[in-house]
Amino acid sequence: MAAEVGGFEDPSAEVLAEAAAAFGLLASPARLHIVWALAQGESDVTGLAERVGGALPAVSQHLTKLKLAGLVRSRREGRRQVYFVDDPDVVTVVRLVVGQLTDRAALADRTAAGGRSARGALRRIRGVGA
Repeated sequence: MAAEVGGFEDPSAEVLAEAAAAFGLLASPARLHIVWALAQGESDVTGLAERVGGALPAVSQHLTKLKLAGLVRSRREGRRQVYFVDDPDVVTVVRLVVGQLTDRAALADRTAAGGRSARGALRRIRGVGA
């Protein structure tokens, strides 16, 4: 039975399992980089391998997993298979998380350059210590 707290009803076990599977796939830095790249625009496997710095067979395997999970789609253009992310929610989540972490790292770098430790800046950002 789903509980309701603060106006939000808990998602079903099925929805949570599906979300966990999607986040599990994105827990791989290589797959996250692929999805990030595809969120910026479509590409074939060769272009993705060059962009993410991976071997062609490895990138191809990552794409197969992402495609099976429904996070990535593809279409044929002549002899090439072109991959893309057409779910705006996936694009939003990836851009949000990566963007926030990029901003935090930049803030930590600026703070460290100013004579304070990057670790202290991250603690302040996360609300751990003052």
